[in-house]
Amino acid sequence: LSNLGSAWPVSFQIQHLKMLLHLKLRLELQLLGRCAQLVINRHASKGNVDKEVMEQMEKGYKKLAESKSKSLLKKHLTKEIFEKLKTKTTPSFNSTLLHCISSGMCNHDSGVGLYAPDPEAYKVFADLFDPVIEEYHKCFKKTDKQPATAFGKGADFENLDPDGHFIVSTRVRCGRAVKGYPFNPCLTEADYMELESKICGAVTSLTGEYKGKYMPLTGMDKCIQEQLIEDHYLFKEGDRFLASAGASRYWPTGRGIFLNSAKNFLVWCNEEDHIRIISMEKGGDLGKVYDRMVGGVEALGKQLQFNRDERLGFLTFCPTNLGTSIRASVHIKLPNLMCDPDEMKKLADKYRLQIRGTSGEHSEAKGGVHDISNQRRMGLTEYEIIKEMHDGIKGLIEAECKAKSA
Repeated sequence: LSNLGSAWPVSFQIQHLKMLLHLKLRLELQLLGRCAQLVINRHASKGNVDKEVMEQMEKGYKKLAESKSKSLLKKHLTKEIFEKLKTKTTPSFNSTLLHCISSGMCNHDSGVGLYAPDPEAYKVFADLFDPVIEEYHKCFKKTDKQPATAFGKGADFENLDPDGHFIVSTRVRCGRAVKGYPFNPCLTEADYMELESKICGAVTSLTGEYKGKYMPLTGMDKCIQEQLIEDHYLFKEGDRFLASAGASRYWPTGRGIFLNSAKNFLVWCNEEDHIRIISMEKGGDLGKVYDRMVGGVEALGKQLQFNRDERLGFLTFCPTNLGTSIRASVHIKLPNLMCDPDEMKKLADKYRLQIRGTSGEHSEAKGGVHDISNQRRMGLTEYEIIKEMHDGIKGLIEAECKAKSA
């Protein structure tokens, strides 16, 4: 910045600095995603893993095994499992083990570090995915089966914070994969565009409260894009964990957002999953927000065929989102509880909740506002998950009131 000279206006210097930081971030993401990019661009012979991919995989595994990583990938990818799976590929998309573990090998600070490059990966590499799924989803064993879809009625749940003392906003979302397509690491540029066309056709045909407009990222005005991100409607380009998993390829091709007129229902196209369906609004009326999401999911399900496995439920790119794929969350202020991290963690574990920063995973809390959501996605119906979340947030609010009066 000093090279610009003091003669330049401060506003110009700040804008220049922002541009340099943005460029630096893009370069870092490209470098972090190299291991994923290398395997994506070298399709092995059908049913085989080529020599270069194998060498890269073994080198990365050695570094991971020697690291201090606490990821579920490191814990469950034993030498025995690695040797058993390293030569396998999926039948339809020829995905390798490297597709699955590239993010965790590039980012030793991952919590999970494992992604599915296509729907078949969950069965071909089950010796790795099953124990990770069981630990993350709290004892969903390989003999367990996801219950049939049962949405129930959100109207059963009262507003958690009618006076607005604690909950800033409520959001419920789910992910869906369109049948017949792989996930990010194996999608071609043509696949991204074809998926976008199908999803755009489905969302723009929605009526009633869901009627709205689809906006592709390709060609989107930067000011509009930044405002949508700032207002928490639009996703950013993949972080380093997603980038190194191969989720940022051909960006921004095939990506976009659908937003209804009231701006309380939106659909993300080809962000992490093929589709993210999101309902949100200010306040704590979880049941109302949930019902709106369910209506959107059912309407889109009449036009698009979603990929659902009999055992694992709805299939998604990340194994943490399997089953119902539902994540219900609130932005909430709990100043007294947050002053006692140990008590907060105890309560979160009791109610099976996950605490994140204001902007979600890998982010900081801003202004004392935390993002709190259900941890479990599997082994329960959609209705049961919302009930568990509702009961948990209610318990936290009661604990906050008790801590305040103590």
